[in-house]
Amino acid sequence: MKNMNVKEMTTLGILSALAIILSLLAFFPLVPAVPWLTYDPKDIVIVIGGFIYGPFAAFLVSAICAVLEIIFKGGTIIDVMMNIISTCAFACVAAAIYKKNRSKKGAIIGLVSGIVVMTICMTIWNYIITPIYYNMPREAVVTMWLPGIVLFNILKASLNAGITLLLYKSVVTILRKTHLVEGQGQHSKGSGLIIIGLFITISIICVVLAIQGLI
Repeated sequence: MKNMNVKEMTTLGILSALAIILSLLAFFPLVPAVPWLTYDPKDIVIVIGGFIYGPFAAFLVSAICAVLEIIFKGGTIIDVMMNIISTCAFACVAAAIYKKNRSKKGAIIGLVSGIVVMTICMTIWNYIITPIYYNMPREAVVTMWLPGIVLFNILKASLNAGITLLLYKSVVTILRKTHLVEGQGQHSKGSGLIIIGLFITISIICVVLAIQGLI
């Protein structure tokens, strides 16, 4: 990422503030098998920032949010580390691929790649960290992989990907109108990604409700 000017720093500051607000106000478990793993929508804002300014911007906002979260919500350095790994595995991967191919196809490939990388990374890191953090045997973590940890991360990342596709055009349009960003990418002119994003979002919400026994 090139040296940021005042406008870019202002935009990233706004996105960081929005991400931390969402993290503090909206968080809930997705999978009953792993109730300590909670979903919050901050990664949506972070990946949008990454789509606009690149993967380093996504990392920067992720790090800021991770530190602010332990200030406001409490936690340890392990929470900061896991937070950054999770967000960057999704947002930075998606942003890096989109930076190379700023198109509808690039956005979709980037987000799908982010889902895969985040799921793999967090499965591995939960195997390493969860026994230490919660003082449980690693064998117990393995038994929770498929019904819990893997499923949670797939649902979390997929929901974030769907909402990102749904909101990206609107967010960039608002930022353009306020003169905070210049024109970004070709796909923001079309409605195809909005339809895909809406379908993914509704589908994941239905799956989560089914898992929770609400439908």
